Amino acid sequence: MEDYIIKLIVFGGLSWTMTFLLTRMILPKRSFDFCNRIVSISHAAVAVTLSSFSVQDWRCPVCPLASESSPKQMQVLAVSLAYMIYDMSCCLFDEKVRLDNSIHHLVSIIGLGAGLAYQKCGSEMVAALWITEISSPCLHLRELLKELGYRDTGLNLAADISFAAIFSFARMVGGPYLTYVTLSANNPVLIKAMALGLQLVSGFWFYKITKMVKHKLARWTASRKLSPPTTHRKLK
Repeated sequence: MEDYIIKLIVFGGLSWTMTFLLTRMILPKRSFDFCNRIVSISHAAVAVTLSSFSVQDWRCPVCPLASESSPKQMQVLAVSLAYMIYDMSCCLFDEKVRLDNSIHHLVSIIGLGAGLAYQKCGSEMVAALWITEISSPCLHLRELLKELGYRDTGLNLAADISFAAIFSFARMVGGPYLTYVTLSANNPVLIKAMALGLQLVSGFWFYKITKMVKHKLARWTASRKLSPPTTHRKLK
C-alpha cells in the first residue's frame, strides 16, 4: 500500500472524528447516535460524489474490469476505509453494541483494505461503494426524524419508502450486475468472495425491508381508517 494512501487513511480517520466532535458541540442536546448519523450522511455524500468523479467512462461505469486502480479510485477507497474505522470505533462506544453491525464494519474494512493492498479492481470496488452508499442518507434520515419527534408520521413514512425504493434499485438491480461482472473478471478470490457476500447480504436486507414497508403501509392505512371524520357545523 502506498505511503500517501496510509497517510490519507490516518488523516481521514482524524477528520471524521473531528467532524463528530464538532457535531456534538453544535448539538449538545442530541444523542450520541443522532450526531454519528449526521457524520454517516456526510460520508455517504462524499463517497457517492468522489465515486462518481472517479468513473472513467459513464458508458461503462465499471470499466475497465480487473484493472489496476487509478489514483482517484484509491483515494475514494481510502476515505471510506477511514470512515469505516471511525464508525466501528463509535459503535464500540455506543450504549448498545450490535454484533451484526460490528461484523458489517469488520467485513467492510477487510474488503476496502484488500482493494487498497491489491491496488486492483478499483472500478468494481468504487461501483460497490456507490451502490451501498447511495441509500445511506435516507436510511439515517429515518432515525433522525424519530428523535426529532416525527415517529409514525407521514414524513417518516416517506423517508421509509424513499429508503426502500433507492435500496431496492441499487442493491437488487445494480448489485446483481456488479456481482456478475466481478465474478466473471480475473479478480482476486478475496474480492470475488466479498462481492458475492455483499449481494447475499443485500438480498437478505431486501427481504426484511420489504416486510418493514408492507407493515408500515398497512399500519398507516389502518390508522387513517380509524381516524374520526372531521365534522363541520353549518352556521345559522
